[in-house]
Amino acid sequence: MIRFAVIGTNWITEEFIHAARETGEFVLTAVYSRTEQKAEEFARKFEISHRFSNLDTFVQSNEFDAVYIASPNSLHAQYAILCMNHGKHVICEKPAASNTKELTAMIEAARSNKVVFMEALKSTLMPNFKAIQGNLHKLGKIRRYFASYCQYSSRYDAYKQGTVLNAFNPIFSNGSLMDLGVYCIYPLAVLFGSPERVQASGVLLESGVDGEGSLLLSYKEMDAVIMHSKIASSYLPTEIQGEHATMVIDKINQPEKVEIRYRDGSVEDLTREQGVRTMRYEAEEFIRLIKSGALESETNSHANSSIAMAIMDEARNQMGLVFPADRK
Repeated sequence: MIRFAVIGTNWITEEFIHAARETGEFVLTAVYSRTEQKAEEFARKFEISHRFSNLDTFVQSNEFDAVYIASPNSLHAQYAILCMNHGKHVICEKPAASNTKELTAMIEAARSNKVVFMEALKSTLMPNFKAIQGNLHKLGKIRRYFASYCQYSSRYDAYKQGTVLNAFNPIFSNGSLMDLGVYCIYPLAVLFGSPERVQASGVLLESGVDGEGSLLLSYKEMDAVIMHSKIASSYLPTEIQGEHATMVIDKINQPEKVEIRYRDGSVEDLTREQGVRTMRYEAEEFIRLIKSGALESETNSHANSSIAMAIMDEARNQMGLVFPADRK
């Protein structure tokens, strides 16, 4: 069993806990929250023995070996580096950092302390993504990757009424690109590596974050088109288009159905069976790394996280989207 602590007491942390418990190798022993009341409430809810509201006391604790971080994006680097400097393995919610500078510091901390650091991008570790990877060769020469994740945010209604919640607050390094666009960008990085050129545009809201945007990425023999939004919804599937066939993926953020449509009209279903709690696969990968002595995932690798972050940095630069974290 790997002893875990969690930072953050939101719904995504709760989902990770439920999913990680399915591995049979996860035991939750500690929780940190910036407020003592939230730490106490969360500890009672999940029967956690140790609760902390002092960060220094938390990282010095010997009650856990690994940490799942689901704080606001702008705090990921601070928390992760501090934990790794105290010998803790870290799995950090996507996006792992606010920018490349922060991410590079996190990777350096992992390597210098010889601990596991992995970005918690669940989709690339799911069985159906492995089906995508294992069948790309059937498409022939690949010419285009198209991915869309546009989902109207429930918090946008509050925003329009004058209440700026975290999801639309640049202080927390949030917005459409960071929260949703990353789900389209990270698989692209895993499958095809770094693009030669990035062109990006988007709609900036008055709060200082992007509500939606588009990217066109150029590779040597193919291009990639990405759409993301938190102020409108889309129901388009993702496609990887090749000269022989096209792979169709229902949802890039959580692929549940994958098929290849050939030019002759035939269809090959590649869909694999998956559990309901899809965060289980990232938990399994992270625990496997710790137990095996490996320091990074081959899929959610430091290099792939760096490629995805570099793309987002360039997209933000072209959109004129600046976070307070960029000025540090």
